Amino acid sequence: MSEVVVVIGAGSIGQAIARRVSAGKHVVLADLREANAKAAADVMLDAGFDVSTATVDVSSRESVHALVESATGFGDVTGLIHAAGVSPSQASPATILSVDLYGTALVLEEFGNVIARGGAAVVIASQSGHRLGALTAHQDGALATTPVDDLLKLPMLQPDRVTDSLQAYQLAKRGNSLRVMAEAVRWGRRGARVNTISPGIIFTPLARDELSGPRGEGYRRMIELCPVGRGGTPDEVGTVGALLMGPDGAFITGSDFLMDGGVTASYFFGELAPG
Repeated sequence: MSEVVVVIGAGSIGQAIARRVSAGKHVVLADLREANAKAAADVMLDAGFDVSTATVDVSSRESVHALVESATGFGDVTGLIHAAGVSPSQASPATILSVDLYGTALVLEEFGNVIARGGAAVVIASQSGHRLGALTAHQDGALATTPVDDLLKLPMLQPDRVTDSLQAYQLAKRGNSLRVMAEAVRWGRRGARVNTISPGIIFTPLARDELSGPRGEGYRRMIELCPVGRGGTPDEVGTVGALLMGPDGAFITGSDFLMDGGVTASYFFGELAPG
């Protein structure tokens, strides 16, 4: 039986982290679209990794549970990289909440039931969660601990309260980091760890959609005026992911790592400040 690393969302960031932590292990590459998973698998197979593919809809408990069953059939799941999601320019508020918020909570719950001792997970959140205004302690607690199947019933997430895709995305990504904090306690009982990474503008197909979409001007402004003065690369996220999933990160769990080139710093204290 092998050690297994599951990658949900077979895009550039998921692949970059997987390449850093999966040598000698079996990689399950899962994506909503079979073609995406197979294309990523071909690249990793050519690089010497042991890979299989699966399809998954993270907004479906049945689908996520089937992925868990498939992955555990290969061996002990010691790694999870959850990088699936949709952006504000790609989906409606309801879809964003269903995929990015509910889907992440569902993945954490299902894989938290089987993660092996010594295992670790990384969830890809976003800088956007850091620019959402402060929530109440009650709202934070609700996003972190509401039973998964009741999560989308929260009053704060209803259509009359969440009226645009960016707001839904910010709530979902704030919710991801809060959920990981709560799940870290449960995962710890199994001897496993889980953290979030909140990247800024990383040059991926999703970022290209945003740069060419209705918010493109704002995204270009963020790149130009942030302290680092550029966007990031998937490999840079991979470096942080490898730290969090590897032995050097063994004392880190329930944490969120903002890596956005200083965009959020500039939003609060620099040239990107509103108004």
